[in-house]
Amino acid sequence: MGSKDLKLMDVFSYESLVHAVAGAMGSVTAMTVFFPLDTARLRLQVDDKRKAKSTPAILSEIIKEEGLLAPYRGWFPVICSLCCSNFVYFYCFHSLKATWLQGQRSTPGRDLLFGIAAGVVNVLVTTPLWVVNTRLKLQGARFRNEDIQPTHYNGIMDAFVQIMQQEGVGALWNGTFPSLLLVLNPAVQFMLYEGLKRQLMRGVHRELSSVEVFLIGAIAKAVATTITYPLQTVQSVLRFGQHGQPAGQSKLLNSLRSVMYLLINRVRKWGMLGLFKGLEAKLLQTVLTAALMFLLYEKIANTTFRVMGVRRTVTAH
Repeated sequence: MGSKDLKLMDVFSYESLVHAVAGAMGSVTAMTVFFPLDTARLRLQVDDKRKAKSTPAILSEIIKEEGLLAPYRGWFPVICSLCCSNFVYFYCFHSLKATWLQGQRSTPGRDLLFGIAAGVVNVLVTTPLWVVNTRLKLQGARFRNEDIQPTHYNGIMDAFVQIMQQEGVGALWNGTFPSLLLVLNPAVQFMLYEGLKRQLMRGVHRELSSVEVFLIGAIAKAVATTITYPLQTVQSVLRFGQHGQPAGQSKLLNSLRSVMYLLINRVRKWGMLGLFKGLEAKLLQTVLTAALMFLLYEKIANTTFRVMGVRRTVTAH
């Protein structure tokens, strides 16, 4: 076999598929458990007039005003998007590692590059799903900001059709520019996770304990989220599609101007802390979700490799 055939085998390998399925299953389960925390975070990011309060207080308001199941509104489209997104990310990340490392030891720099490349592919493929799920998740919500117009979508496919008809196909990629900048979030997360994992497993050939996996997953996500949170807020606002957008001719310039406009506008209204409105809810949700996701991912992947009698590659460790 030639080197090209070997590289193709690495890209379309059973091992990459196991990593992708395990990552998707872990993320879906973890998000379902902590979904109400994501609802609180999104309301604080999008609704300018809602005062920043503790996560339990926000959830209490939502339940009181909109019903007991309101914190789980939009669960299905979010889970569909998350499943696809994590499948693509994990598959690309591990395929790239297998293709380029060829049995060599990984490094934090390489993990970061693989994470960025996987993130770019993921953003371009799955952004339409995230735009639709943001709209559906906020549909029926009671906003403090009266300028926000209510939407009426009857499910995922209807939302796709309405957005394309009323706003154009390009609207499905709203928020792509900040999303491309935000590939640093999972890239930093995976770099820290893999780095901490290598340190814990240095000189010891064993599986990490559940507590160890949970803790390093939580630490990695907390650092990555805090660094990139202002851009995550802009991403949510752009995906929702109801924001004052400066006019311009170039789409790239328009995206850049929108990002700068929203960041500057937020600072003017609430100061630098306005960029981190909802961070408490986001950290609570995303750290717990990521930690549980990594724990389930490791357990599912290790169990699958063991059952199928396939030796798991340890180049990253």
